[in-house]
Amino acid sequence: MIEVKKLYKGFEGNPILKGVSATFHPGKTSLIIGQSGSGKTVFLKSLIGLHTPDEGAIFFNGTLSSEFTETEKQQWRQEIGMVFQGSALLDSQTVEDNVMFPLKMFTKQSDEAMLARVNFVLKRVNLENSNKKLPAELSGGMQKRVAIARAIVMNPKYLFCDEPNSGLDPQTAIVIDKLIQEITDEYNITTVINTHDMNSVMEIGEKIIFLKDGKKAWEGTSDEIFKTDNEAVVNFVYSSNLFKKVREAYLRETK
Repeated sequence: MIEVKKLYKGFEGNPILKGVSATFHPGKTSLIIGQSGSGKTVFLKSLIGLHTPDEGAIFFNGTLSSEFTETEKQQWRQEIGMVFQGSALLDSQTVEDNVMFPLKMFTKQSDEAMLARVNFVLKRVNLENSNKKLPAELSGGMQKRVAIARAIVMNPKYLFCDEPNSGLDPQTAIVIDKLIQEITDEYNITTVINTHDMNSVMEIGEKIIFLKDGKKAWEGTSDEIFKTDNEAVVNFVYSSNLFKKVREAYLRETK
């Protein structure tokens, strides 16, 4: 579980996060949404330790992250999986080498043990027999699946995804959403996703946090977001005619 308490972060006197609090539970997909400049990226980078908060606290399973010893910090890094917006695969390395990279960095496993784990996670993301391919030989959706395989190869407790559907067609995006949700549930991972994809919000939003101007303006589930009368959320989520019609139909049926 991740607990965030009154997080503040700014740069050069410009406040970005303004007292954001949130709790993220294991086995749940939690989505962070909001307009560009709302603080989503700074919030995610604060969670994974790339930014140091100016004020506030972040707890991982009850331990305050700012008070980690060097040993605890090393262990914590091994418990985190990250899926980057552009997949961030090493272009000159094969799929196998990309997925094996965290194992080589953080463990002392034998080559046989590492290869067995790589093959296991590649099978889990439906990429069997892709070991020797280079990223350039893969579609965008396949590259994202490689990135997910690499993120879970260390069997993490926490999974962070930054716009995992960026650049993907709608059908492939649904596949990636489903895969992330299945893995989250299967391995009881605490998953936090930054996204602009409203299909993701509706399909896998077990918990949704809406940031506006650096503050948490709304929190709820994919079901509750249909019912909310929060004007900022409604204007953001239902900016397209399609989602407006879906919401209107839902509200009519539930009256």
